[in-house]
Amino acid sequence: MIRAGFLSLRAAIARPTSTDHHCPAVRRKYVLAAAILASSLGFIDGSVVAIAIPAIRTALGATFAEAQWIHNGYVLLLSALILVGGAAGDRFGQRDVFAAGIVVFVLASLWCGLATTPTMLIAARIVQGLGAAFMVPGSLALIARNYPADIRGRAIGLWAAISGIAAALGPVAGGAILTLAGAPAWRWLFLINLPLGAVALALIFARVPRDRPVIGGALDWTGAVLVTFGLGLMAYGLTVASKAAAGGIAMIAGFGGAAMLIAFVVWEGRVKMPMMPLSLFRSKVFSGANGLTFLLYFALGGVLFFLPMTLIQAWHLPEAQAGAIFLPFTLVMAGLSQYAGRLSDRLGTRLPLTLGPLVTGLAFAWLAAVLRWQDFWFGIIPAMLLLGAGLGLAVPVLSSAVMLAADDDRAGAASGINNAVARVASLFAVAGLGIVAATVYQASIAAMSMPADLVASLQAAGFGEPLAGKGLGHAAQTAHAHAMVVTMQVLAMITAVLSLMSAAIAWTTQSGRRQTVDSRQTG
Repeated sequence: MIRAGFLSLRAAIARPTSTDHHCPAVRRKYVLAAAILASSLGFIDGSVVAIAIPAIRTALGATFAEAQWIHNGYVLLLSALILVGGAAGDRFGQRDVFAAGIVVFVLASLWCGLATTPTMLIAARIVQGLGAAFMVPGSLALIARNYPADIRGRAIGLWAAISGIAAALGPVAGGAILTLAGAPAWRWLFLINLPLGAVALALIFARVPRDRPVIGGALDWTGAVLVTFGLGLMAYGLTVASKAAAGGIAMIAGFGGAAMLIAFVVWEGRVKMPMMPLSLFRSKVFSGANGLTFLLYFALGGVLFFLPMTLIQAWHLPEAQAGAIFLPFTLVMAGLSQYAGRLSDRLGTRLPLTLGPLVTGLAFAWLAAVLRWQDFWFGIIPAMLLLGAGLGLAVPVLSSAVMLAADDDRAGAASGINNAVARVASLFAVAGLGIVAATVYQASIAAMSMPADLVASLQAAGFGEPLAGKGLGHAAQTAHAHAMVVTMQVLAMITAVLSLMSAAIAWTTQSGRRQTVDSRQTG
C-alpha cells in the first residue's frame, strides 16, 4: 500500500489544480490531517485483512475461495474504479468526492464488522472498495488543491511519512488485537474505521473549503463498467478453477471476462475522454514499466496474502508476530527510496529497476528455502529485509519512469494507470496463485502415508483451513501444517521467477541514461 501512496502522490501533483488556493493558512493543517486519516484507512485495510483471514475463517466458516474473495472483493472495485475516482474529484470538486468516498468506506466498514456470513462480508468488502476508489486518490489531490506550490512539498512529505508509518504499524497493531482479544476481535479491525472516518469527515466539513471543479465533461462510466465486470469475471474464473466440478463455470467466466476486457480496450480507443488513454502505451518505457509492475506486484501480492496464513495456521505463530512481517520490509523500503531516486537521477532508470526486482526475487527464493526451518527471526525476517531492499530500489524509480514516459498533460493519467495495474496484479495474484495453492496442497496430502479417511478429510478442508474443533488429531494437524509449508515454498519459488522476469523487462525497456522531461522515450 505504500507503493500506491507513491503513485497517488505523483498523480495528485500532476493533475491540474486551480491556481486560486483559497484555503486560509490557518485551515491547511486540517486539510492535511483529514488527508492523512483517510489515506491511512485505505493503506492499512489491504494489509491488515491478510492477518485476520484465519480468524475470519474460524468465525464465519469461510472456505478458501471465500477467503480469497474477502480480499479480492475490495481490490476489484478499488483497482477498476480508481481512475474514475480520481477524475471525479476534478469533475465535481475534490472535497465533496473525497468526503463521499469516506462515507461509503466507513458505512461499508460497519457492514464488514457486523457481517454474519462470508457472503455478507464479501459484499461489504466490495462496497468498501467502491468507497476507497473515490477516497484514496482524493487524499493527495486535496493537499495539492489547498496548499500553494511553495509549501506543498513539505505537506506531501509529512503525509507520506505519517501514512507510511501507519501502513507499517497497522498489521502489527491488528495482529496484537487478535492475539490479545482472540479471534472474535477481527470485527474491530473494521469497526475502528468508524471513529477515524468520523473525525476525518468532521475536519473536512468544518474546516476544508469547498473547491471548484477544474475540468468538465462526463466520466467514462461505460469503461468503468466494462473493466469492473471483466476483471471480476476473470478473477472469479481463476478462483473456482481449482474445483473439478466447476471447470465449465470457470471457462465461461474466464472467456466472458476476457471478452469484456477486450471490449474495454476497444471502447477506450474510441471514447472522447477515456479513463485509460491507449496512446500512452506507444511508449516502450511506459509499456515496459507497466509490464514489470504487473509481474513484480503479482509476486508481492501473492506472498503477502498467503504467507501470514501459513505462519498462523502451519507455524502456529500468534497474529501479532505474523503481522510483524510487514514492518521490516516497509521501513527498509522507505529508507532506501531516497537513495534509489538519486541513483536513477545519475544513471537512468534501467539499473535500479533491474536490481530492485533481482533483490526481490532473491528474497522470495530465500523465503522458499527457509520455510521448513520454522525460524522466524533468522528465516522470515531476513527475507522481509531483502524484500524491503528490493522494493526500496524499485518503487520510487518505477514511479519516475512512468511519469517521464508521458507528456505533462498525461502525467496524472499515466501514474493512475500504473497505480491501477499494481492493484490488478494483486487481484490476479490471490485468484491465480490460489489454483496453485489448492493443487499443491491436495497433492502433498495425497502423497502422505495416512488412512484414506484422514486424507479425504484434509483434502476437503484445503489450504489454510483452521482445523480447531474439527475433531482431527495431532497427526492430521502435523500433515496439514507440512502440506501448507510445502505449498508456500512452491508459491515463493513462482514469485521469485516472476520477479526475475520483471527484472528482464526492466533491462530491455528502460533507459540506461539519465532522463529528463525533454528526453522521454516514445519508441
